[in-house]
Amino acid sequence: MRPVLSNGEASDERSQAWPVWRRLAVGLPIFIVMMGLLIGISSLTTVPWNNNPTGQTIATLANDTAVTFASSNGDGTADLPEPGDYQVRERALSITVDRNGNQVGKARSVKVDESADSTWNVSGKGDQCTQTITVLIREPVGATGKHPGAVFMHGAGFGTAYNSFGDVAETLASAGLVTAVIDKPAWDTTDVNRDYPASARVYDDAINLLRGFDNVDGGKVGIYATSESTWISQYLLENDPDVAFQVLLSPMVFSPRESLGFFVSQDFALAGANEGYQSIVRRVFSADTAMLGLDNFDLDLPESHAYSIPTFVAYGSKDVMTAQVEGVKRIFAKARASGNRDVTVRSYPVANHVLRLGDEAQTGTLLADEYVTDMTAWVEGTVQGLAQTSERVAGSAIFQSIAVPHDLQPRRTGTVYGIVLHASMLLLLVATGVMWLIALVRWIRGRGRGVRHPLGFAHGLDNVLVVLTVATFATLLLFVAGLFQVVMAVVHLAWGAAPTDTPGMIQWSWPVIKVVCVLVVLAWSRVFTRLIEAAARQGVLRWPLRGDPIRRMVRGEEPVIASTRFARVLFWLTAATMMYILFFFAFWGLFVY
Repeated sequence: MRPVLSNGEASDERSQAWPVWRRLAVGLPIFIVMMGLLIGISSLTTVPWNNNPTGQTIATLANDTAVTFASSNGDGTADLPEPGDYQVRERALSITVDRNGNQVGKARSVKVDESADSTWNVSGKGDQCTQTITVLIREPVGATGKHPGAVFMHGAGFGTAYNSFGDVAETLASAGLVTAVIDKPAWDTTDVNRDYPASARVYDDAINLLRGFDNVDGGKVGIYATSESTWISQYLLENDPDVAFQVLLSPMVFSPRESLGFFVSQDFALAGANEGYQSIVRRVFSADTAMLGLDNFDLDLPESHAYSIPTFVAYGSKDVMTAQVEGVKRIFAKARASGNRDVTVRSYPVANHVLRLGDEAQTGTLLADEYVTDMTAWVEGTVQGLAQTSERVAGSAIFQSIAVPHDLQPRRTGTVYGIVLHASMLLLLVATGVMWLIALVRWIRGRGRGVRHPLGFAHGLDNVLVVLTVATFATLLLFVAGLFQVVMAVVHLAWGAAPTDTPGMIQWSWPVIKVVCVLVVLAWSRVFTRLIEAAARQGVLRWPLRGDPIRRMVRGEEPVIASTRFARVLFWLTAATMMYILFFFAFWGLFVY
């Protein structure tokens, strides 16, 4: 800025607005600095992610999923018990387990009550917590001698003995097995801090309960684990290597961080979400959850025992949650490393994550054709020690769209920054909301008294501030709405719904938000340019600094922003909040180009 040589020249400069070139000369560097800062944040928080190899497949050895065994005398195919051979009787027991998964006292007979839900029958907190669990036993009626047994293990969420596995458990019982379905051991935990080792001990209590029955062969009791519980089953087999067999339905072979990162990333793509939303997945699944006391993301799974017993693995071709190709390879590798070559894999066309046909959001969906028959035959032949004659890998071709993110690691610095950023932004949003409510009341009162500018903003900043605030909030709402639509699309896919051909806003919202973000940054750079111009014209920025212009600005006599302290606080608080929203966008990758 040129020096002022006389009072007349100073007065002349104060009265003149800046020409366009000067505003551009000041505003452009501000815009570049702001964009550079935001792009830098996006770059620093970017998480490398490699989806290759893509489109992996395993060709099965037969299309027919039937499981057959040679007869014990070597004369043809074994004649195995089949579903429907027996009527089924139900009875219920109740056990109490402590927080470590150990049984307290003895099992008690209780009335069969299908309306009961003891998932929440919990007493105490933390280490003193206990849970009373119902064990629903299904037995073949009229069967003599000792029979194999099976304990069912719950997947994610909550489930009771009465509302889970009913059709499968009844089918196995009708083929001569004694089955046990228990309430999911949950205590006072949630899905994010579930205690897997303790849960494994509870399921082992149920196994030992079956082993103690007069009509059960204690050496032939196995497990039926699905989805999340295939992590728990690994701890169970480490503690109890005498489990006779395991049926793994859509197993989560890899660690929770890897498995869930794969699932969400794949489903974002299948849902038709813009590729930019993948950056959200990468940042979420690189969070260092251990620093928050959530250790389940990076379980040190006891894989050396996980596949050491006869194993039946079942997948559905519409299962969008599991890494099937890499999972099958890992299961075979770990099984062989433990000396087990008795692994059978079946892939069922059109079946979803829980081997059912159709949308799991709907009730009454059927299990995949022949799945229960095949699985029952495998269990019966395995516990009899017969030689399997059918192919080990059969059914529809096994497919995996992207690779499991094995290099995904917790990033503590990014996690701390993200927590601080989001917490600060929420606090600023609340504070700004309160200030704007107060401002609205003041504006209404002032206008009622005929005051033209009730809040005291200068240079038309009140209108500019409102427009920019609304635009920034609208962009934030568009981001939240787009992400919500993606999440709902993923949920529908996980339930077995077909991907849509018209993804809509989950495709176009990301580039629109990126463009609007740049426009918002440009608009804020112009606001700051206007403030600098006003300060310069009023002599506030002259060097050496002079006291009079600054005192007049502070007293509100010649305001740069506003004549009232409230309006100045409102402006800077709003500006800080809007900048934090831009930092929020940068954190989630909206300034990656």
